[in-house]
Amino acid sequence: MDKLIDSPWFLRFTALFLAILLFYTVQVDQNDPKKNSSSEGMEVLRDIPVEVYYDNENLIVTGVPQTVNMTIEGPVNIVQTTKLFQDFTLFVDLRSLPMGEHQVSIGHENISDKLQVRVDPATIDVNIEEKITETFRIEPEFNKRLLAEGYNVAGMEVNPTRIEVTGAKSIIESINFVKATVSTDSDVKESFEQEATVRVLDRDLNKLDVEMTQETVRIKVDIQENSKEVPIVINEKGTPPNGVTINSITPEKDKIALSGPNRVLNEIDQLLVDFDVSTIKKSGIVEVKLQKPKDVFKLSSSTLKVKVDVDVEGVNADENENEKEEPETAEKEETVEEQGDVVSTSRIDDLSIVVDGLDPKFKSTVMNPMNGSVNLVVKATTAQINALTRDDFTVMIDASNVEEEGEYTYPILVKGPSQVEWTLSTEEAMFKVELA
Repeated sequence: MDKLIDSPWFLRFTALFLAILLFYTVQVDQNDPKKNSSSEGMEVLRDIPVEVYYDNENLIVTGVPQTVNMTIEGPVNIVQTTKLFQDFTLFVDLRSLPMGEHQVSIGHENISDKLQVRVDPATIDVNIEEKITETFRIEPEFNKRLLAEGYNVAGMEVNPTRIEVTGAKSIIESINFVKATVSTDSDVKESFEQEATVRVLDRDLNKLDVEMTQETVRIKVDIQENSKEVPIVINEKGTPPNGVTINSITPEKDKIALSGPNRVLNEIDQLLVDFDVSTIKKSGIVEVKLQKPKDVFKLSSSTLKVKVDVDVEGVNADENENEKEEPETAEKEETVEEQGDVVSTSRIDDLSIVVDGLDPKFKSTVMNPMNGSVNLVVKATTAQINALTRDDFTVMIDASNVEEEGEYTYPILVKGPSQVEWTLSTEEAMFKVELA
């Protein structure tokens, strides 16, 4: 036995057997997936940005997601390194494709060949369109439910009035509204100015993905009290003194403006002014203090001048005429002597305002004064006053510089005889311009 062990051939065969056994043991370990799994790994990378290669100066691409999820699988050390550094790129190359709809794959670069890569979604539907730019008018918006009772929006101005919008041709053609909405606290009573965000919307009020020259604009909101003009009616009270016969009682103006809630103004058709005739002893002008109806904010005038014409028993016509020249208040009747001529005043009511010089493609509506007319107090000699007619005067607004739709406030101009002086009941008018 000892001789066998000491034999060199025994040792050689023993070494060969052990080598063959070791070889097969290693092979079995390498082919066993359970033992080899510890060297493989898999990771899901989320929200990986996607780059798009195309002619972005002349074209617009829609349908490409901003981010996608990606799964990588392979050797653990490479998987972990890729996840940590993320120095790869996911992209969609559209440079060789014509305009229209296409289905394309999301590619990747700078990722090890030893990794298996799956992108979710693997393919996407894209639309390549012509890039165009158009100009749109900005429409300011304000929620009128935020107004205090008795107030309204007289007008809104937006600066700038127009904005350039750039996007795909199909999206630009679907634009129905470009709006800027102002928001504020409730119970608004005063005008204000605010910055507002511009929104581009389709006909269903869905926000569209477009580029704009600016994202915000400045809006001025003009708030005013509700107003209504009603006729003045004199209500005679009392009995004239003995010997006094009242021929006429005429208010200096026949209309007055009231401010307040619409529910109150709608119930008022006239302003009844009580006039006590028991104290009237001669002709002249009497100033009456006006009383506000209940819940009315204010009147356009707190007093009213009333001209009274009476006959006094025992006083001849000339004496009575002289008495007419003396008013019962501190203010004298507006008839004076100037350079030997008698200068008088006369009132012309309800002269319609004409919007002049407006481009024929527009139409206009006078919003304030509410009835689209003004009153004119004319001062001239008696002879000139007697010769005047309504047709001698033209009341107008010069709208020749209006270039777009909107609401405007312009000064009121009057054309009339050169020898006559006049005063307007209001100096400015607000009018709305729309496409005809």
